Amino acid sequence: METAELTRVLDREGALLAAAAERAGTDAPVPTCPDWRVRDLLRHTGMVHRWAAAHVAEGHTSPRPDGGLPDLDGAELLAWFRDGHRSLVDTLRSAAPDVACWSFLPAPSPLAFWARRQAHETTVHRVDAESARGGAPTEITDAFAVDGIDELLRGFHARSRSRVRADRPRLLRVRATGAGADGGDAVWAVRLSSEPPAAEREDTADGPLGDSSLGDGDCEVAGTAAELYLALWNRRPFPAVTGDPAAARLWRERSGINWS
Repeated sequence: METAELTRVLDREGALLAAAAERAGTDAPVPTCPDWRVRDLLRHTGMVHRWAAAHVAEGHTSPRPDGGLPDLDGAELLAWFRDGHRSLVDTLRSAAPDVACWSFLPAPSPLAFWARRQAHETTVHRVDAESARGGAPTEITDAFAVDGIDELLRGFHARSRSRVRADRPRLLRVRATGAGADGGDAVWAVRLSSEPPAAEREDTADGPLGDSSLGDGDCEVAGTAAELYLALWNRRPFPAVTGDPAAARLWRERSGINWS
């Protein structure tokens, strides 16, 4: 996805997050993040937005510390969140395409990295805010969900920091039905071992594989791109699991990404 499109998504998702948080109230529990209330969600995401914007706006070429969490609540916290989100969107829109700053995942440019990362960061936490509000969640498009799955599998979990490690080699296949080119499936083969997960994209027009097509210890999770996007971020259960469920269970238990 192009940087401008990702920035538009970020703009929309931050507004949706704030609206859902305001509707729920800052003391409401967040079902998708059981240890959090809405105030924790707003403080965390607002802090990340300011941290990201500073790297781009100030041209930091190494990671800078975050600014910490504010001692705010209620209407003041919502206003603080909205101000930080607006500043991030404006920073990304006004930055030079060749801006030089630190980034931590592969991308065509630092600006492309930050637009992509913050669009997905904000979307996942918008889902959290809507879980606190209740009611139907806002739709996630196939194209954006596929991009997010790719960032998670081939970006985050390709790093040495990933805790998804297996005691023996396993294959976890992730199949987003109908989300690939020409109406086929978007498919990732994720090889689990004692090393960081190694994921490859291998789209196909074939339908979901049955048990007979999977090797010993192999597993396939399948569903729409949006369902899998949220499941891989541990916001939803996997829609369908075929083969040995141990690989899917391993992902659920060890794939959480923590701020540090």
